[in-house]
Amino acid sequence: MPPLNEASSIAALLLNKCASITSATKARQLHALILTSIPATSKSPYVFNNILSMYARCESIQDSHILFDKMPDRNIVSFNALISAYSRKPHLAHLAFRLFAELQSENLRPNGLTFTSLLHACSGLKNQVLGSVLHSQCIKFGFLYDVCAQTSILGMYSSCGFLDCAEKVFCSMQDKDSVAWNTIFFGYLENGRTMEGLQLFDSMLTARVNPTNFTYTTLLSACSRLRDGLAGEATHVKVIVSGIAPDLPLYNALLDMYSSCGDNEAALKVFGKIKKPDLVSWNSMISGYANNGDGEMAMTMFVQFRQSSLFTPDEYTFAAAISATRAYPAADYGKPLHGQVEKVGLGQSVYIASTLISMYFYYGEVESAQRIFISILEKDVVLWTEMIAGHCRNGNAESSIRFFHGMLQEDHKVDEFTLSSALSVCAEAACMKQGELIHSLAIKTGYIAEMTVCGSLVDMYAKIGNLAAAELTFSCVTTPNLKCWNSILGGYGYHGKAEDAFKVFNDILQHGLKPDPVTFISLLAACSHCGLVNQGIFFWNYMKGIGLEPSLKHYSCMITLLSRAGFLEEAENVIMESPFGDECLQLWKILLSSCVSKRNQSIGIRVAKQVLRMDAEDSASNVLLSNFFASTGRWGGVSDIRRKIRELMLEKDPGLSWLELINDIHVFSCSDHSHPQYDEIRAELSRLQGNLTQSEATDQFMLDAVAV
Repeated sequence: MPPLNEASSIAALLLNKCASITSATKARQLHALILTSIPATSKSPYVFNNILSMYARCESIQDSHILFDKMPDRNIVSFNALISAYSRKPHLAHLAFRLFAELQSENLRPNGLTFTSLLHACSGLKNQVLGSVLHSQCIKFGFLYDVCAQTSILGMYSSCGFLDCAEKVFCSMQDKDSVAWNTIFFGYLENGRTMEGLQLFDSMLTARVNPTNFTYTTLLSACSRLRDGLAGEATHVKVIVSGIAPDLPLYNALLDMYSSCGDNEAALKVFGKIKKPDLVSWNSMISGYANNGDGEMAMTMFVQFRQSSLFTPDEYTFAAAISATRAYPAADYGKPLHGQVEKVGLGQSVYIASTLISMYFYYGEVESAQRIFISILEKDVVLWTEMIAGHCRNGNAESSIRFFHGMLQEDHKVDEFTLSSALSVCAEAACMKQGELIHSLAIKTGYIAEMTVCGSLVDMYAKIGNLAAAELTFSCVTTPNLKCWNSILGGYGYHGKAEDAFKVFNDILQHGLKPDPVTFISLLAACSHCGLVNQGIFFWNYMKGIGLEPSLKHYSCMITLLSRAGFLEEAENVIMESPFGDECLQLWKILLSSCVSKRNQSIGIRVAKQVLRMDAEDSASNVLLSNFFASTGRWGGVSDIRRKIRELMLEKDPGLSWLELINDIHVFSCSDHSHPQYDEIRAELSRLQGNLTQSEATDQFMLDAVAV
């Protein structure tokens, strides 16, 4: 045993070391060293409290509690150390309150730190009732004007969703520091009141409180949610002007804001300024490029990440990279990434699985998507929704409805996205009964107020032919968003009410909303249905004037409008000027169909050559060519095309019909024997046919009798 003075020096050295330990293993080693180096008589609560705090910091709560139970003398610091450790773990937060009761039973008086930790535990538990009791205890023990306690009360009410209570606490605070402002600001953001949070930032500056890194991080998160690039750029300028040194979370918030607002170039510049990007930084860049349609750059960033970063990709990394694979064939990147996911043990991640299912549906590999779905043991609402939407996108409404009912049977709670996807299925398949049932479910679950659901309801009723129901649904929305406006605008277009569609467009502008590509697809379709060429050209130019690049659907609507109105040469020029002219057969087939109906031989021959050059074996194209040659009297061409069709054994895709019966959809096509009740259907048809024959014979006999 070393002399007393030497032992004291060693003790001080070892206790100082406690503050820097972050590994549970090293903490136990240091604990053992302290036990053997310090005399038993010197082991005061101060020594044990340092060891206790060390274990708590290393997240070894079990070791902390064992030591706590063995302490001969415990003071308020001992209790606070363990209460604080439990409060940081939501699943263990209830144990903090047991310690609080034990603290009082030992006649110890709680201090501000005790209440701060307990209020943090309430925030984790989302328990406002318990938080209110603690609020009253703070008043009882004289901590009403303690800034730390008040800020914790503020955070507790915000986390529990009681923002009105948080506002009252905030207003009652006499000395509001930056932490208090940040807490209420974050509370607005957390509770979906983003715009009010942005306005609060101006009040913070007026009160001459200096924003911190966390303030700017929260502000940028608000801009990201609102997709407000201008406000985000203004915030970035404020960060630069303030002279504050950005920390890594602030840099990551800048990355997320620029990526969310579609400015990948600015995001890349910010990324270049980060000396040591973490996993969040890389994920923001990869997902930013993927979400903004630059799959090639997203994959480039992913490859750079794997080559240069020491971090292991997590589920968010893989999900972002898989989302980017649509720029390539599935076999090039999608399937290898799927293999990597399984290799690193993330195959049961619901987040990755939903992205993989979406990818396989995009490539038309429905069986692969279904295999992933079946393999996931604990399915969530997102996974079910992906299956419903995926089958719908692949034209299989019957399977979509089946998955929707399967989800309900397994007692999964639907959300607004599930309901919206199911309504889209009903719209595409014209399932009126199913649509009305889902409408009732939306009312029952309270999601009828969600804009996503309202827009889908309006769209569904319009597409199944019930425009009055679509108008009634739309009229019940107090502040419709752009999707709702687009849905009713599209509905008027489907029903040939172009003037009403134009009026809706004016209403969109008057409400301060910016039309998006979907708005103009609906407008151009409305003009096409009604043959309004001049109006169609006006909207085409208007769209380009506000910086929107026409997509394939826009070109398809415009070419349909021009060619149906007889402006075949103008339609041909539009195709030639479009970026899709050399690769999209659909546009040329639209023009060829109009050449058939207008019997325009000169343009038709040029278009026919283009169609044959692009795909000489497409069945629908060959049928169109045959009709074109027949319409212009070129019977030799008709014979050649029909001979070619026979030689290639081309078949035109059969038309389908379907019946909606109770909760199922039955699909039929010509010469289709695949229906499970085929024999019963044939027997019933034969019986009905026999009844009709018998009825005709009876009618004839009655007529003959009357004649006699």
